[in-house]
Formats: sequence, structure tokens, C-alpha cells
Amino acid sequence: MTIVVGYSPSGQGRAALRAALRYAAHSAEGLAIVSHQYNDPERGMTAATEPEVRAELERAGVECGEVTVHSSSERDIGEFLLSVVEEVAASLVVIGLRRKPPIGKLNLGASARRVVLGAPCPVLAVKDDPSLTEDEHSTSS
Repeated sequence: MTIVVGYSPSGQGRAALRAALRYAAHSAEGLAIVSHQYNDPERGMTAATEPEVRAELERAGVECGEVTVHSSSERDIGEFLLSVVEEVAASLVVIGLRRKPPIGKLNLGASARRVVLGAPCPVLAVKDDPSLTEDEHSTSS
């Protein structure tokens, strides 16, 4: 089976990727990385390319064996993640959440809510560690 992870080069994306790598290492499952659109200050709306994703994996010290990268610039990220989950018959979905102020209940964004409610397998939602700087994110895995 395969673990699907939503990824963008952000704190949330890196946290999700680190968690998915830990689960994949323990379960010996393949990893399907879903690279979704994000707003890059220099390039505008873009998605991480396969070479960029593989470079992030190398920075994390991961061999790029059973890893596939899926990307799309035209679909809603929630729907796109769920389509990849179905396509690869995923055993787990890992998504990163943006840290929000405490309000007494779980407040998910629209895409995260769609994945949590629509996935046919367990969903692991992780949050970024705000105590790490951007440079530490790329070397802390």
C-alpha cells in the first residue's frame, strides 16, 4: 500500500512530509507526494516540481526509492489529494495544518476538511513547529 502526503515547500508541507517519511519507514510502504499549488513571492501561484520535491527528500536524508510525485495546477487541493488516494489505494493520508489561535475547537480549512471527511482511509493531520526557523526546517528531518 501507499502513504499519500500533501506537500508544498512551507512549514506545514515539510511537517507533513517528515511525518509521512516516519510512517513510511516503519511500515515499509511507498510514498505518493501530492505537490499542490502555493503562492511563491517570486513566482506567484506555483507547485513544487518533481526535482524540487526530490531535493527536499535528499535534504531530509531519504533515499528516493518508492516515491512518486503527483502535481496538478488546475484542481482543488482537497479533490486532487482524494483522487490520488483513490488511484494508489492509500493506507494513510498525511496533511499539514496551518497553526491557528486556540478557539476551543478544531478549525480546519476547506481543503483539509474535505480530505478529513472524504478520505476512505485514516488521515493524519500535523501542525508545523513554530519554534523552528525556516533554515532548521530543511535540516531537522
